[in-house]
Amino acid sequence: MKKNSMSRLSIILLAFTALILPATLIAQDSKDEKIIEDSRVAKEGFTKSDGLMKNLFDNSYGYVIFPNVGKGAIGVGGAAGNGVVYENGNVIGTAKMKQVSVGFQFGGQAYREVIFFENKAALDHFKENKFEFDAQVSAVAVTAGASANVKYKEGVMIFTQEKGGLMYEASVGGQKFSYTPL
Repeated sequence: MKKNSMSRLSIILLAFTALILPATLIAQDSKDEKIIEDSRVAKEGFTKSDGLMKNLFDNSYGYVIFPNVGKGAIGVGGAAGNGVVYENGNVIGTAKMKQVSVGFQFGGQAYREVIFFENKAALDHFKENKFEFDAQVSAVAVTAGASANVKYKEGVMIFTQEKGGLMYEASVGGQKFSYTPL
């Protein structure tokens, strides 16, 4: 009798797992597909605002695009976004970005961010999940011709493009990233 109960329980658990696991994987796949599509649209937005960025997308060793970063603050602020990592123009994984900042700041905004990697070493450093920006790192706001005179600093170049919102800030903080291969 005890063996029958254990067998039934095992079958129920197996059936439950067989039904739930594929649904979870499909949901993850559709989330990744949405982020990949949003990244494609963001890339078009970057190159439309500054045609010279096409050269960066074509010639960098790799890049990560965060198509939708949300940021908000009242004194203490935070930002977060999901992105897609490319190596030699091919999707190789996803990334998450988190930011915490402290200082005079108020409001909220949405923006895009792209980080270009000059070489394999810079991209590998990002993929090791030890990559973060401190307060001294700055990004270039994308406008017509903004990328013309920008140079890689320690193998990295960062651009942002505002999507909406209003933010007042003079803050100190950093971004931390995590990478997940596909």
